[in-house]
Amino acid sequence: MRLVPDEGFPDLLRTCKREAFHLEVLDSYAEPYEHEPLRRFLVGEQDDYAWFQSWAQLVQETAGRGVAVTRVRIVTEPHADYTRFALKVAELNTQAGEDIRYLPRHLAGEVPPDDFWLFDDELVIFSAFGEPGGWSGAVTTDPHIAAYCNQLKQRFWSLGVPYAEYISR
Repeated sequence: MRLVPDEGFPDLLRTCKREAFHLEVLDSYAEPYEHEPLRRFLVGEQDDYAWFQSWAQLVQETAGRGVAVTRVRIVTEPHADYTRFALKVAELNTQAGEDIRYLPRHLAGEVPPDDFWLFDDELVIFSAFGEPGGWSGAVTTDPHIAAYCNQLKQRFWSLGVPYAEYISR
């Protein structure tokens, strides 16, 4: 496996041809660029979401090339503060072209401990979060690991609830 820093992720996503799937299993993330937006959300302040625009543009670009950008978030209910924040931001994700599903943790069965991205069912990027926050990814094309992640993708996707349906509950 090789380690890819956060700034290298867009280049990896740009190589994807059919589908970029993301499994999220944590109830909170310590991304430094989200600290202030999360604080504003929790106190009810308005946000212009300028901090989110580079991701939205990358998703639009990717989806515009015909690549499906899909995500399953496994969440604990009742929701943690971060999950409530992420649900609000997910509206922007879906507007940009992501197809997001939510799966309550108590319905998920066994859940792996780590998030991952799966590109074209072949390339896996395990997410690693440092102590002060910030993302980096461990990349592999090992066919056994990719097959395992694809099985997880299929199982969780079939159990997940589409974003619009989940928030209307």
